[in-house]
Amino acid sequence: MTHTPPQTQILAPLCAVFRRHLRAEGQKYTPERAQILDTIISMDGLFEAEQLLARVRAEGHSVSKATVYRTLKLLEDAGIIQPVPFEREQAHYQLVYGRTGNTLIIDLDTGRVETVEVPELIELREKLCKERGLKADGHRLQIFARSSPEQSKSNNPRNEEKAE
Repeated sequence: MTHTPPQTQILAPLCAVFRRHLRAEGQKYTPERAQILDTIISMDGLFEAEQLLARVRAEGHSVSKATVYRTLKLLEDAGIIQPVPFEREQAHYQLVYGRTGNTLIIDLDTGRVETVEVPELIELREKLCKERGLKADGHRLQIFARSSPEQSKSNNPRNEEKAE
């Protein structure tokens, strides 16, 4: 039995995708925008605009908060990043271009976000698209959760003190 390697999708470099989008919008690919994009690529998982700004500046680059926010909007419009909404005041973003699937579990009590791999979901996605003559480019599933009352009680050290 021979093993067939998974099909690799060849994607244009993110900077080329972003440049094309900017050109179509009558905008320029500036060194500041390039640095913001490079920093996002190097970040793992979700990030906030303020975290991105601090990281760009920590790397020794001068960029304004307004430039970061405008660039995030342009990157979102280009399909390179997406906002990840959950009940927090600050918007979170994640890199999505070139990713085939994205499943997040978001703890609304703590704000903790976990990316999970769900092979069965990818199989289901592929099956549903194939049945409709489509080819899936990816998916996004966000599970919003809170600690169950039973779990909260068992994890609360005060409850152990009362039992003694």
